[in-house]
Amino acid sequence: MLYREAGDFKTSYTADNQTFPIKFDRWGYWVVLAVAFLIVPFAVNDYWASSLLVPFLIYAIAALGLNILVGYCGQVSLGTGGFMAVGAYASYKLMTSFPWMDMFTVTILSGFITAAVGAAFGLPSLRIKGFYLAVATLAAQFFLVWMFNKVSWFYNYSASGQISAPERSIFGIIVTGPNTQAWAQYLFCLIFVVALAWVARNLTRGTVGRKWMAIRDMDIAAEIIGVNPLRAKLSAFAISSFFIGISGGLFFTVYLGAVEVGEAFGIQKSFLVLFMVIIGGLGSIFGSFAGAAFLVLLPVVLKLVGVDLLGWPTDIVAHLNLVIVGGLIVFFLIVEPHGLAQLWRLTKEKLRLWPFPH
Repeated sequence: MLYREAGDFKTSYTADNQTFPIKFDRWGYWVVLAVAFLIVPFAVNDYWASSLLVPFLIYAIAALGLNILVGYCGQVSLGTGGFMAVGAYASYKLMTSFPWMDMFTVTILSGFITAAVGAAFGLPSLRIKGFYLAVATLAAQFFLVWMFNKVSWFYNYSASGQISAPERSIFGIIVTGPNTQAWAQYLFCLIFVVALAWVARNLTRGTVGRKWMAIRDMDIAAEIIGVNPLRAKLSAFAISSFFIGISGGLFFTVYLGAVEVGEAFGIQKSFLVLFMVIIGGLGSIFGSFAGAAFLVLLPVVLKLVGVDLLGWPTDIVAHLNLVIVGGLIVFFLIVEPHGLAQLWRLTKEKLRLWPFPH
């Protein structure tokens, strides 16, 4: 009986067009934020931070960025891992070249650098689309990984070719390096997640988002009604790459601390983020979070149940993880193309009408 619109009156267009039209959803949103900022940092430990919370937050940012490009603008991309590498190496060069620069500035600048690179690699989208655009972005993935491997300037001429994040602090709190506390890592990533989710929500609901969706639905018709395809497509590539660059920077500086580009940002990373978007739901902010949560949580649950509880071999559980993910992708593409977000949407519709059938 709580999930109802009865008694929820609106007296303006702004109130009628708000993100959460039902009061229960609005209160739930603020409760989730309060728990995330005021309770979880005091309860989190190293295991929960490194296994679930920090990777979930970082992958949620990457899924948001890719969903802007694929779900809202309809431009297929398989270069997510390469753009995450751009964000990681940009963060590394900024941290080593400008030791006085704070981590917020470093991370945001790495996002802008990745946005410029993404817009450059998005130029082919003006002439090609679909499978051919996917191949073009896949070429960007391989080229970027090759460049970061071969050009020693990017890893400061290190003999191992590996980059390591120097220790940095904000307001006296260490957020990078081996001495970072779990709650500091979590809060630093959470701030970016909340800010970027707010930006993505407002962009997709505004004029820019409507242009992206017009291009996605039918680019020729969108051009006829006045949408500039050059500006729309390149803005989608740039903003998507900005999000992905920030996730790559956080993945390197806060989560791993040291990476080798071929292992950390290979083609499997691009597919992982794409699977998050497919399973979570194309064209949905909530779907980006749902897909990231599902694919981060699934290996942990399988390990706890399969390895620790049932005693199965680790390699069997790893293969089972791939089988489940592959099966779910096929299921969602055939049965429910809008993913977990659509299932959540249907559940809420049922709750609004319950106990009446329609």
